[in-house]
Amino acid sequence: MSEIEELIKEINKFRDDRDWRQFHNPKDLAISLSIEAAELLEDFQWKSSHAAVETNMENIKEEIADVMIYCLMITSDLGLDTKQLIREKLEKNAKKYPVEQS
Repeated sequence: MSEIEELIKEINKFRDDRDWRQFHNPKDLAISLSIEAAELLEDFQWKSSHAAVETNMENIKEEIADVMIYCLMITSDLGLDTKQLIREKLEKNAKKYPVEQS
């Protein structure tokens, strides 16, 4: 089992132990993902990137984790392979943005 699969298993166990899956459909997970991403943005609002990282690093780490957890829950619930999705997107982006034109 890959590390990503192990993480997904831990996440699913966490939410299943609390019977939260009943609230987790793709639409609501996507909404929650967007909210968590906005909370990450709040750590940077009205600050330079350097100042935000210097003063908000602990919360930045928590918000990044929240975003990633929601992403992994969505991929799991939709039966998608996370690594394959990322590789396919990188491949698509490599064609769209070739190194020679960078």
